[in-house]
Amino acid sequence: MKFDIVVIGGGHAGIESAYIAAKKNLKILLITNHLDLIGQMSCNPSIGGIAKGNIVREIDALGGLMGELIDNCGIHFKMLNLSKGSAVWGNRAQADKEKYRKLARKRLEDNKNLFLLQSIVKRILVKNNSISHVELETGEKIKTKAVIVASGTFLNGIIHIGLYSYSSGRMGEPAVKNLTEAINELGIKSGVLKTGTSPRIDGRTINFEKLEKQEGDKNPWRFSYRTDFPIKNSAVCWISKTNENTHKIIFDNLDKSPLYTGKIKSIGPRYCPSIEDKIVRFGERNGHALFLEPENLENNEFYLNGLSTSLPFDTQIKMVKSIKGLENAKIQRPGYGIEYDYFFPVQLKSTLESKIINNLFFAGQINGTSGYEEAACQGLIAGINAAQKIIGEEEIILGRENSYIGVLIDDLITRGIDEPYRMFTSRAEWRILLRQDNSDERLMPISYKLGYLDEKVFLKRKREWEKKKNIKEILKSKKIKLHSENDGKIKDEKITAFELIRRPEINIEDILQKMNINIDDKELMINIESDIKYEGFIEKQKLEINKYKKSEYIRIPKEIKYENINGLSNESKQKLNKIKPIYLGQAMRIPGITQTDINLIILYISKYHHQYVSRETMGSDYELFT
Repeated sequence: MKFDIVVIGGGHAGIESAYIAAKKNLKILLITNHLDLIGQMSCNPSIGGIAKGNIVREIDALGGLMGELIDNCGIHFKMLNLSKGSAVWGNRAQADKEKYRKLARKRLEDNKNLFLLQSIVKRILVKNNSISHVELETGEKIKTKAVIVASGTFLNGIIHIGLYSYSSGRMGEPAVKNLTEAINELGIKSGVLKTGTSPRIDGRTINFEKLEKQEGDKNPWRFSYRTDFPIKNSAVCWISKTNENTHKIIFDNLDKSPLYTGKIKSIGPRYCPSIEDKIVRFGERNGHALFLEPENLENNEFYLNGLSTSLPFDTQIKMVKSIKGLENAKIQRPGYGIEYDYFFPVQLKSTLESKIINNLFFAGQINGTSGYEEAACQGLIAGINAAQKIIGEEEIILGRENSYIGVLIDDLITRGIDEPYRMFTSRAEWRILLRQDNSDERLMPISYKLGYLDEKVFLKRKREWEKKKNIKEILKSKKIKLHSENDGKIKDEKITAFELIRRPEINIEDILQKMNINIDDKELMINIESDIKYEGFIEKQKLEINKYKKSEYIRIPKEIKYENINGLSNESKQKLNKIKPIYLGQAMRIPGITQTDINLIILYISKYHHQYVSRETMGSDYELFT
């Protein structure tokens, strides 16, 4: 068996890797331990959220699949953060997880170049420091030019429910043994992280009359630019909270928690902690919010969001029954904690290719991230770059200035992680430019140029950009008369509609109605309003980005010897040799690297590698660095 690319893992990273790479007419094989569980949502069956919704839109703009899947399988859509500026809005959707995974598999099988195999990979074989084969646990060897490892939480996974532990990659599925150790033998280092999930409740046993109803939006936003049907809500979610009795039950049983007895030694996600962590750290609160969210439309299973736990099953039963509306609730699946292997992401290039083994890529939770969206975007970038390398075309490296995906990957490979990484808007320096409503303008030209975006989709969006530009020009050219009163005097003034919309208290919809301009697409209208209201900030951030780019994208020579740079501390030399930054900007963001270190590197490159930094190559920017 021969394939151009082998993808290991059928989760959200693996799906995007295989799907996007197959667009280049390469022969792709996706190997997973259970074909029926491709795209399984092992935690909360939802997509999007604050910052995460931006990532899904970026995946879609680059030609990926996640946005289309959730638009087709979503059952409850809600835009978060609507009380704040549009730069930090976050679209979120509850999914019918059964429908989601079935559609994900179908979309993969619709491609004649993409093949699926149910098996487990035991080893990755290398020849002359490049990928040659993968070996299955049954002994077969599959020849391939590149491998993308996207194995989620399955590598040496251990599930914890109270003090009872067992080997598993996800509840009901076996862990993958030996692969971590085989990759370690290639010189790639690994660690252990922890995450967890909440109990699932039988909806027939919930007293919904005691709960607060959470409806979806009346006019939901789509995630995909390809979606041409109206988005509908077909389910509601419900809200409850913990109480003093819940907290007492947790405190009384901490001696049975693997987290607090030392059985779990690895670090879990800071921003999605277990209920045990919440109560110990914030026990003084009256209660912690809980969300009961349907897992699909075919049965009565509800996910109890906010109650992630690894306490014993009997304790979970008491805990659940202490909650308002759940007094008679039955647990269908207990919550659990899981420890799993991951590989230190500082060992990767910006393309997500290993710095140690050629044509070996890593994507998803095994790079230390948490969340379906974070995994999917890595899978997409790894899939594109693996395909690009095989066909001998330019790689794709997204920057911090043009995407949340670029921020995520840069954080991973330069700063590393010591806990599961989750994306937030606060991680992006230029988030006003990285809004979800302009993902298409930012990224579609890139994916279209590389051949991963259909021409029909690109041209349709391009017409929308022209339409937006024309409407903004009309708003700049038309003046509106205003009446104002000051000290009893009435004053008339004329101001352009564009300038008027810049005012925080003015709504664009009111102005458009006054001017008899009809925009049916509410997304386009909000996009125009956001551009106008943020215009001053956008111009300022563009200036910052231009300044940033001057240093960010200066290449550091591969052959540089940090040991020879006088003035660099031994600690700085060790960090630079470990991470091997490709660009000067990456070196700047390595924890512990100072501006003095950067200046010394620039001087060294100027003196000994002047082809990278010289008057001839940099022009007027040369003075900035020397």
